Amino acid sequence: MSQDLSKVGNNLQRARHQQNLTQAEVAKRAGTTVNHYAKIERGEVVPSLKTLEKIIKALDVRSSDILPF
Repeated sequence: MSQDLSKVGNNLQRARHQQNLTQAEVAKRAGTTVNHYAKIERGEVVPSLKTLEKIIKALDVRSSDILPF
């Protein structure tokens, strides 16, 4: 499972970089804290489905671009 978390985090980071957004900007758009978002990107915490949905919408990407399955 930790590999999947790392993949999700890497995919989030890649999508964020492609849009030239900071972690703070994504966190604000998604309604979470910068610290929590950074931990998600690093694969340190498992985001709730609601939080993950908000982040995906904040990045304006498809879930298939982020999720490893």
